Amino acid sequence: MNPTDLKLRQRWMAVLAKSSLKDLEAVLNRLPRKPLYHFIRQPETGAIMVRARAGGSGVKFNLGEMTITRCLVKIDSGQIGCGYVMGRDHRHAELASVFDGLLQDETHRPKMLNSIIAPLEDIIRDRTERSSRKTAATKVDFFTMVRGE
Repeated sequence: MNPTDLKLRQRWMAVLAKSSLKDLEAVLNRLPRKPLYHFIRQPETGAIMVRARAGGSGVKFNLGEMTITRCLVKIDSGQIGCGYVMGRDHRHAELASVFDGLLQDETHRPKMLNSIIAPLEDIIRDRTERSSRKTAATKVDFFTMVRGE
């Protein structure tokens, strides 16, 4: 896989993992023909170690464990799709792997990127902005408070 395709796949896999199950189900229901697939690896839940860096660029350390669910499917057209999602949602991991497999088909990829991934990116961006605004509204700046002397 060339670097451009790798970056593109990383993009759509991130979008599929961050999307809600409700949004993925809605996209699946809008498809003119439901994809046929079978499981190579049924959805299964496990844990991974999350690593971080002190100060963002310092020494690496283990931050803690995170629950993830993974799934591997083979689309009837031959592509193998893989899905990893945070949490325990087996259906979410299944749909992420199905869409990953579908997006690997180069003949349908441009249309699917525009009709599936771009709208999901917009939904994720809107959800993140709403959450940021809500959080910012509760921010207290202690350095600007003046003592009443």
